Amino acid sequence: MLVAGTALSLIAPLGAQASDINIEGMNSYVSSKSSSKKQKKLFNSKTFSNELATIESKVDSYQNSELNFSDYEAGVFSNTTVADQKLVFTIAAADHDIDGDDHPNDPANDRGEGVMAQYSYTMNLNSSFTGDDNLYIRLKAGNAAGWLVQKDEGGYLSSSKSGGNALGVDKIWYTFPVGERHTVWIGPRIENYYMHATTPSLYSPTMKQFTLGGNAAAYGASTNSGIGYAYKWDDGLAFSTNVVSKGGPTDSQGFATDESSDSWATQIGYTKPQYSISAIVNFKTNGWIDEYFSTQLGQNRASVSGSPASNSTNYGLRAWFRPEESGSIVPSISLGYDLSTIQFATEDDEDTTDMYFVGLGWADIFQADDKIGFAMGQPQQREDETSDPLAWEAYYSFKANDYTEYRTTFFGGTDRNGTAGDDITGVVLQTTFKY
Repeated sequence: MLVAGTALSLIAPLGAQASDINIEGMNSYVSSKSSSKKQKKLFNSKTFSNELATIESKVDSYQNSELNFSDYEAGVFSNTTVADQKLVFTIAAADHDIDGDDHPNDPANDRGEGVMAQYSYTMNLNSSFTGDDNLYIRLKAGNAAGWLVQKDEGGYLSSSKSGGNALGVDKIWYTFPVGERHTVWIGPRIENYYMHATTPSLYSPTMKQFTLGGNAAAYGASTNSGIGYAYKWDDGLAFSTNVVSKGGPTDSQGFATDESSDSWATQIGYTKPQYSISAIVNFKTNGWIDEYFSTQLGQNRASVSGSPASNSTNYGLRAWFRPEESGSIVPSISLGYDLSTIQFATEDDEDTTDMYFVGLGWADIFQADDKIGFAMGQPQQREDETSDPLAWEAYYSFKANDYTEYRTTFFGGTDRNGTAGDDITGVVLQTTFKY
């Protein structure tokens, strides 16, 4: 449609010039009984050259006039909207062992191990109406399945997107400033961590369990309706508080009601160019479950012995450091620790879980824009568990150009889901296109 409109706008001035060419004179000339010698004298290449020069001059004058042909530039939605896209191709393989033995034919222990292929496509749309505000919409599609979307096994990738190739609105919110230091978010599809004022971790993970310095009780989130507020001082100090509510299957549960599952997170942090430290407290209600970096028992916030779903108070500490220049043998370091207290409705029915995380990152080691990453940690684990869960990953990535990145990741876990002897190892090959 944009090309058609541009073509029509160009044809219009050309059509206008047709009257400037002496069509009537040419017709009378053709119908006359002039000799062929005279015809050659009047009807020659110089005649056409003069006429075409006139047309070209008139077209140039239209292009230099108020009719701005750049308004029809392809790929531009409006003067205030910017779009970027990302496509991730993944081939991955995993192997699950229980007490050192494979169980490929045992339905009770079959977790979809083997070679898997997936893709995810993301389009980010950012629009501003005042120059300081932002309307954000993320469209996403993917075909992840099997162990690539199993959270308590540690196989869920940061790029994983299930949904059978259906393209839909994955995130949508509006943010705007109030004065110079205040920021407000509101949206029907948002997660807590998009509204935090301090970045909790520098580590860029392959597995989603290692996002946010450990994606467990304190930072674990879910995409739902939310609202948030942040305040930043000039010296690096920042404060934020936000609420995300799952609502419920019925309208009576609504937003942030006694019946809804809610996550109310409040964070304070201090950031300088080379380091940051932050603390967060997150109150979660009515059985809110944290799955990405937890064992099966550690993520449980459901009812116990028939009591109603639980509430929990979750505390998190985060810190990171990075060297002044990339290419150094000194890596960036990201640390995380969570402590969670789960309070059930019945008296003396209380559980405690904890988690720790360490992430290291090197940049520009062998060539410009390459990365080496290593992360490890204990998933969120309940205090009475007898297993010793541990998860890890190591990767190398490099850019072929400004738009294409290749990453190879090895990952694994011992007692990963809280079952003693239940281990996982795997490899992930990813190609990311950004355009």
